Amino acid sequence: MTEILRIKDRFYISTASVLSGERTRVLKHGDSFAVFDRHGDMQAFAQGTHGVYVGGTRMLSSLRLSLGNDRPLLLSSTVREDNTLLAVDLTNPDIYVNRELIIPRGTLHLFRAIFMWSGCVYERVRIRNYGLAPVETSLAFQFSADFADIFEVRGMARERRGRRLQSRLEPGAVVMAYRGLDDVVRQTRLVFEPAPAELTASMARFMLRLEPQDEAVLYLTMSCPIDAEPARRVSYDRAFEEATTTLKDAVEKNCHVYTSNEQFNDWLNRSLADLHMMVTDTPNGPYPYAGVPWFNTAFGRDGIITAMELLWVNPELARGVLAYLAAMQARDSAPERDAEPGKILHETRQGEMADLGEVPFGRYYGSIDATPLFIMLAADYYRRTGDRPFLEELWGAIERALAWLDACGDLDGDGFVEYKRRSGKKGLIHQGWKDSHDAVFHADGALADGPIALCEVQAYVYAAKRGAAELAAILGRRELAAALSQQAWQLQERFERTFWIEERSTYALALDGDKRLCQARTSNAGHCLFAGIAHEDHARLLGQSLLAHDMFSGWGVRTVAASEARFNPMSYHNGSVWPHDNAMIAFGLARYGFKEAALRIVSGLFDASLFFDLHRMPELFCGFPRRPWEGPTHYPVACAPQSWAAGAVFMLLQAALGLSINGVTGEITFSYPALPEFLQRVQIQNLRVGKARVDLLIQRHVQDVAINVTRREGDVKVL
Repeated sequence: MTEILRIKDRFYISTASVLSGERTRVLKHGDSFAVFDRHGDMQAFAQGTHGVYVGGTRMLSSLRLSLGNDRPLLLSSTVREDNTLLAVDLTNPDIYVNRELIIPRGTLHLFRAIFMWSGCVYERVRIRNYGLAPVETSLAFQFSADFADIFEVRGMARERRGRRLQSRLEPGAVVMAYRGLDDVVRQTRLVFEPAPAELTASMARFMLRLEPQDEAVLYLTMSCPIDAEPARRVSYDRAFEEATTTLKDAVEKNCHVYTSNEQFNDWLNRSLADLHMMVTDTPNGPYPYAGVPWFNTAFGRDGIITAMELLWVNPELARGVLAYLAAMQARDSAPERDAEPGKILHETRQGEMADLGEVPFGRYYGSIDATPLFIMLAADYYRRTGDRPFLEELWGAIERALAWLDACGDLDGDGFVEYKRRSGKKGLIHQGWKDSHDAVFHADGALADGPIALCEVQAYVYAAKRGAAELAAILGRRELAAALSQQAWQLQERFERTFWIEERSTYALALDGDKRLCQARTSNAGHCLFAGIAHEDHARLLGQSLLAHDMFSGWGVRTVAASEARFNPMSYHNGSVWPHDNAMIAFGLARYGFKEAALRIVSGLFDASLFFDLHRMPELFCGFPRRPWEGPTHYPVACAPQSWAAGAVFMLLQAALGLSINGVTGEITFSYPALPEFLQRVQIQNLRVGKARVDLLIQRHVQDVAINVTRREGDVKVL
């Protein structure tokens, strides 16, 4: 009998593409993003991710530059450190006519400069002749658009699709169009300057004659009007000036971190650039979209955790996240979207399939942890800023979230918050951050049936009620504050009695629907340190367990211990290493005073960052043990960039320094600060506390760390 493995998760991301292991180049601005290969092309392979995406739809699926009849040779390719520009250097191969070599390899230099701005893709191609004789050749763009929904690109099949409309040629331009089943017309408009010598619905060809040392410059601009709403299109130079000026203004407002280690600086700088790229302006403020390519939209959990990671650096991001999620908070019950009054958004999607309900994610609430995390962030934001007017504005949403925890979160009245999918087969089976179909299981590997009460969710609820109690007291609601504090204490005692597994020195992953403990050792337990629910004696044992050889790969803490039945270092959630997960665990270890353990995680992830393309920390990587002279093993379809992976380095540094900021009292506190051996010095500039500004110099010594205030503007204390 042959055993057949079946993937039961409808939203599983296929890795069938031959490009899954190829390095890609990513640009993003607002709701639009583009994925290129290193040549600056987009390849039309089956189930490939290349293309230009706007509003949840792939508006251009292929774009290929050719010189004569050949593809140019790649010299180098990179995205600038600030993520504004994809720069590609190319040259010609040997070009023959009738078996005669007429242009030797390396005669022509082609430089492609590509960026995105306000819904448009701008490209400039500069061709220069470095030969000693004139050159005549052609340069062509070949292109196509499949108008595939992002979920189709991910591998979901549809019974029906809309209708491709006839392409339209205009002077120097071509327009491709598609009318979806939602009756929305999506268009892709390519404009070439100067006008090409030949233009069809799939190709633009330019004829070139270049004297020695002569050069030619060509421009391609792509816009994607939806329902006849044209994108704002300006010249290449004007658009690039706007893009760089806007980014510069945003960067100057931030706190800046510099260290004595240039490789660590590369990780910091790329992470900050990725976050600037991923943050999207909404009517409610800035929001970090989750990741490219699969999650270029607002996710509740991802946005909250990213805001937590960046809170000490940029509290304005947390304000935008809280305002956006409050506006999106569920007001009614809608089982098909797993929505209940007071619940915080899981994700929102644009695109044809979301509009038609083929996927439930137009506005979807299937997240068990976003609601308590929302309350935690609200309390953290107030402590960081002392922003009482915003707290008063947000209080109604906080009260609704608290009501959801008690009324809907505890399905069976056992005092724990649990989930069970209400949206049928369309929604997510598991609704914690590990939402794969096989992410919750027993020690023998058997999958757990719901309702599921995850250990980290109880920790988040504990922290949420403690934080809400502080906020209620500030607003003069003392009875509510006392009640919430009592509820948090009772939950902690109940949690310790129920979830702690003495013989395994960990908290159980979850309680299943039959109230049986899922006794697998997982990284979820580390979040109990992050949220502060763990008793001191259990925290010490748990810290040791998390850094044991079967949990710690050498690069980071695995999601599942290597000794567990379902461990697979190549899985999405059952043995891989996630940077944001590790940052939260390191923060939790430091919270309980285990600085050496926290520094091991900081060092492991720093070492891993040296091996990733562009120093960009991916969403996750494989959990194989660290081997001498080798880097970490890549996960083939990990999002990169991804916001909470980019934010991890800032929380890791905060954990090492024991840094906390009280905006109410105007105090910056360093609690037992420590630095790993590879960091001798850290400079923090323009750290804002209310209206005050401060620059700090932190230096590592043999036995301790020294902190010096090098500039102070306004009333701020450093303790």
